[in-house]
Amino acid sequence: MKKKKWIIPAVCLAAAAAVALFFLLRGQDKGTLSLATDRVSPGTITTTVTATGALEPVMKVEVGTQVSGIISKLFVDYNDEVKAGQVIAEMDKVTLESEYQSALSSLSSAKTEYDYRKKEYERMKTLHDKELVSDSDYDLALYNYQRAKSSYDQSSSSMAKVKRNLSYATITSPIDGVVISKAVEEGQTVAAGFSTPTLFTIANDLTKMQVIAAIDEADIGQVKEGQRVEFTVDAFPDDLFDGSVKQVRLEATTSSNVVTYEVVITADNPELKLKPGMTANVTVYTLEHDQALTVKSSALKFNPDPEILSKLGYEVAESAVKGQKVWLVNGKRLTPRSVEKGAATGDRTEILAGLDNGETVATGLQQTKKKEVPTPGSSERSPFAPSRPGGRR
Repeated sequence: MKKKKWIIPAVCLAAAAAVALFFLLRGQDKGTLSLATDRVSPGTITTTVTATGALEPVMKVEVGTQVSGIISKLFVDYNDEVKAGQVIAEMDKVTLESEYQSALSSLSSAKTEYDYRKKEYERMKTLHDKELVSDSDYDLALYNYQRAKSSYDQSSSSMAKVKRNLSYATITSPIDGVVISKAVEEGQTVAAGFSTPTLFTIANDLTKMQVIAAIDEADIGQVKEGQRVEFTVDAFPDDLFDGSVKQVRLEATTSSNVVTYEVVITADNPELKLKPGMTANVTVYTLEHDQALTVKSSALKFNPDPEILSKLGYEVAESAVKGQKVWLVNGKRLTPRSVEKGAATGDRTEILAGLDNGETVATGLQQTKKKEVPTPGSSERSPFAPSRPGGRR
């Protein structure tokens, strides 16, 4: 009986201790409050503008014809390299050569008439000066001479035009480059009545490309000539291509009430991976500051509560600082410091003045979670694993 009397209180005491430990551990799971800090350190601050654009050759020439006719011969095809002055196509010249011969005959006839009338006029002028012929005869000779001269000049102009049209039937490349487009085939008829039809498109040098990017009006103010650019294309998603801003065009384009501006970005293409017409996903680095002093952006928004921090063992100095400030941490004391902030990127902000490298600033309060302590006798097991015989399910 005496043994039972002290066993029962001991069991009750152990149960009470287990319950107290459970609630103590449960309370600690919520963690403890502490002051979060950050050290002022050098870093890179960048701001970027993103856009999309189309790749184009730096120089692209559309080759056409100013005369109508049938394409009789083609000497180049897609992707062929050509030199300036190289013959790339010829048109049927039968009609043009016939017009040339006709114009040549008209010119010869006009010249013969002109030469005759000129000599006649010169003779009549000599006789008229000696008063050997009448004024009417002299006027008639002068009239015929001037008329023959006008006819000869007109025939000469027509001859130059026909000769030029005949030369247009031989189509040559205006630049060194690569044929990227061909719009005609042999035997096809082209009509150059009111506009010049395009036969070929020749790119000057595909090792030099440019991206015509559409930048939103909200971002265009940050984009300047010379800024560094990186872009990717869907054909090579793992490759990053470099470029630079060459030109910011002033003409605005409005589509679905969205205003954009064209920005020309130049890029090298030594491996010829970039093709005309590809879509480029562009990132323009509008600001890049290397080795800038930075802190977490939350330090600029932190406003300490003296009552809470005093419970954590910190002393908060009175603040007479106006404007932008941070709270400097010296041991257990928080002191305000006026700062001048610069650009921000990600979760860090550049500090232009007011802080030195290595100083520590407060960024806020954080909850420090305690490591969970398993209850004695408990163990993790899969809900799908079978329980031992006689055990609780």
